Amino acid sequence: MNYREALDWLFSTQMFGIKLGLEGSHRLLREFLAYPAHGVRVIHVAGTNGKGSTCAMIDSIANSCGWRSGLFTSPHLIDFRERIKVSGQEIPEDACAAMLTTLRGICERIETHPTFFEITVTLAMRWFRECQCELIVLETGMGGRLDATTAVPADVCVLTPIGLDHMQWLGDTLEAIATEKAGIFVAGKPVISAPQQPSARFVLEMESNKMRSPLEFIDSPLLGYSIALPGEHQQWNAALAVAALYRTQLPLNTDCVRHGLANVSWPGRFEKFRSDLVLDGAHNPQAAAVLAQTWHTEFPRKKPSLVFSAVSAKDITGILEILAPLASRIFLCPVATPRAAPATELAACLPADAPSHEIFPDFEAAFAAAQQSDEPILITGSLFLVGEARAFLTSQTFQPSSQ
Repeated sequence: MNYREALDWLFSTQMFGIKLGLEGSHRLLREFLAYPAHGVRVIHVAGTNGKGSTCAMIDSIANSCGWRSGLFTSPHLIDFRERIKVSGQEIPEDACAAMLTTLRGICERIETHPTFFEITVTLAMRWFRECQCELIVLETGMGGRLDATTAVPADVCVLTPIGLDHMQWLGDTLEAIATEKAGIFVAGKPVISAPQQPSARFVLEMESNKMRSPLEFIDSPLLGYSIALPGEHQQWNAALAVAALYRTQLPLNTDCVRHGLANVSWPGRFEKFRSDLVLDGAHNPQAAAVLAQTWHTEFPRKKPSLVFSAVSAKDITGILEILAPLASRIFLCPVATPRAAPATELAACLPADAPSHEIFPDFEAAFAAAQQSDEPILITGSLFLVGEARAFLTSQTFQPSSQ
């Protein structure tokens, strides 16, 4: 298969949906020789918010230290290859096509067809092995205990703040979700956690005790460093990233940390695309609260035109209760994914005292209307929307995904 054919096949596997469990991932990793080589350090990051930013910081610092670092994240914003990077470079199209061709042959021999995410994780791991990465940074897709990334043995486990999200899969209480996130713990391996709510913290302490995994909670943000990502919360993510790297026992120095944090890039997270245009994937109430706080810091006394969309499974009412007071006007549209919530459903979730809103058939129409005023524009509510917006703003081809 060429690259386009390979990608079409891979995206067609989204029809198999989401399958929580490790058996399929273990089989693919084994048959494709994709487990990390001996001596390669693996940092596994789970949590509800801040996973991607923390992974990006770990990777950026590692690259500043001169290590060959493999970074796996999801979802992509514009192009699938964003999910798989080595030393900041996306996997090449020809390598991606060749490996997916081989993986397709393996998948066709398996009675229960592997999922899109299982295949993507295996592809990433084989590419990291081919590139002889010294460090691998893995972001969980969802949960932890049964996430495909957990099939890869980790040397350091990291937990960002845990909140209520993906409740149809992970449970409807903070304790249940924390239990799923703690499923990434590896016996005897260190765990670094952001501050957690008391009930979640107790679960993590119990699970780490059971696994005999030393658990450390970060108790202060990393101060005194310039961080390229805006928002005070990024100082906490930076503290988490540095602590995780320290635990790998790879050589680390202040200059590498300073350079890595000053040059880290993580598009779509309070990204100032231009001085009056911000993109942020605030896809749950916790992320929305952080976005609101960062907006007040970066744009004091300014109310944006809010372009908003979300997928149906999210707590849309909870998100809009936080974001609506920020806005002068709200522009609602569906996002380009099969999971999209209709704009009428979004409108029904607005609080009673929300500013005036309009409904549009797609992002381009909503964005065009938002540009009619002199107010700054905030595009948010879903990473899928942020990806579609970035593709439009940069004249790139958007590769929509449901996972």
